[in-house]
Amino acid sequence: MQNTGIRWITRTGILLAIALVFQMGGFPQLITGPLVNTVLYLSAMIVGWPGGVFIGIFTPVIAAMRGILPPPLAPLIPFIALGNGALVALFFCLKSKSKILGIIIASVVKFLILVTAVNLLVQVPPPVAQMMSFPQFLTALAGGVIALLAERALKASGLNIFD
Repeated sequence: MQNTGIRWITRTGILLAIALVFQMGGFPQLITGPLVNTVLYLSAMIVGWPGGVFIGIFTPVIAAMRGILPPPLAPLIPFIALGNGALVALFFCLKSKSKILGIIIASVVKFLILVTAVNLLVQVPPPVAQMMSFPQFLTALAGGVIALLAERALKASGLNIFD
């Protein structure tokens, strides 16, 4: 039992570190977004919804603390965390029925959370509102596709990380 807990903590920590490396890479949103979403989807597959939600909550918080998240996005941190958590939880619940359907529904819900936040709940400059709308849907979908490809490659490599 203890070995399972250590394995879960280790895998969750590694996945969080990978997400943070992608965030710190200095890439544009259309690269960083899909890569971080890929980690969120893979987290749901590897460490389950608790680990994935943990990663989804802490990525925007740590990004803000490290200065990676631009200051105009600071009011959106709770909504980014909520969107990430919803993405992970929905995908986790739906993946056994259809991973593709899970990716689509999770991406739509994350998009709706963020677009609702910038349109109704938080005042942000128009470029920020634009960045938090449809591009979020696209990066979530792209992250899901990349995660499926990564899952296939990882399974083919013989790594036993999906147990």
